[in-house]
Amino acid sequence: MAVRDLSFSVPHGSVTGFLGPNGAGKTTTMRVLLGLAAPTAGETFVLGSPYGSFEWPLERVGASLELTGFHPGRTARNHLRVVAQQGGIDAGAIERVLAATDMAPFASRRVGKFSLGMKQRLALSAALLGEPEVLVLDEPANGLDPAGVAWLRRFLRRFADDGGAVLISSHILAEVASVADRVVVIDHGSMVHEGPTGDLTAEGAVVIVRSPDAARLRTALEADGATIADADGALEVSGLPIERVGELAARDGVTLHELRTRANTLEQVFLSLTEPRAGTGDATGLPPPPTPGGQP
Repeated sequence: MAVRDLSFSVPHGSVTGFLGPNGAGKTTTMRVLLGLAAPTAGETFVLGSPYGSFEWPLERVGASLELTGFHPGRTARNHLRVVAQQGGIDAGAIERVLAATDMAPFASRRVGKFSLGMKQRLALSAALLGEPEVLVLDEPANGLDPAGVAWLRRFLRRFADDGGAVLISSHILAEVASVADRVVVIDHGSMVHEGPTGDLTAEGAVVIVRSPDAARLRTALEADGATIADADGALEVSGLPIERVGELAARDGVTLHELRTRANTLEQVFLSLTEPRAGTGDATGLPPPPTPGGQP
């Protein structure tokens, strides 16, 4: 099965990053959520109902999964007219979404001439036509230049801050870390982590402290239960919070030149959670190809 025993929620007012290696089941999960694939077991709900029960789904959920639905001879504006007509949306929304995605200057250009990044913006424009409460976006940063990625981050943050719910998959982990309030990590079709982004990166965090009296500080920290390692002229402290390290230094009159927490990056945690498992995949470390079906 491509996905099995997977259950998670995407709260309003937040951006949820959906992470996993290639072939982990992210796109399959999104397709099942949007009624584009049928699960062999289990159910998915959007705003409390199956996606297929909505009479006008574009007014509830905006989605972008693939960039293959564009007619190359149509202009961006005409593409949106077709989407609006099919979704029962007033054509007046077209100019609004073109402005929201900074696509207004390119509205009269034919889509066949667009870069990948411009197609991403057009796909997001289409997803926004119905003023949805939920966005489901598969790799929306793919093809965007650095300015475009920064724009997308700001846009998604505003959407969530206004009460919307965002589910976004991405391989650009630094961008997920900068915008996602929560992360869901799957591997080989199964959940390996769900929770606040900060909690995930805080796991395994250490305190870096630098002092001209490092030996005396080490003694005080170890007496309080810390584990100490040398790190390029500083002490790497595990087992004590940064506040306690500072308190012990102040108590013993130890001068500090540096005191900070070094958290794991999202990339480090992601790799530790999804490293190849014994007995799965092939010599490349990639998982076996997914098969149709699976529980969302």
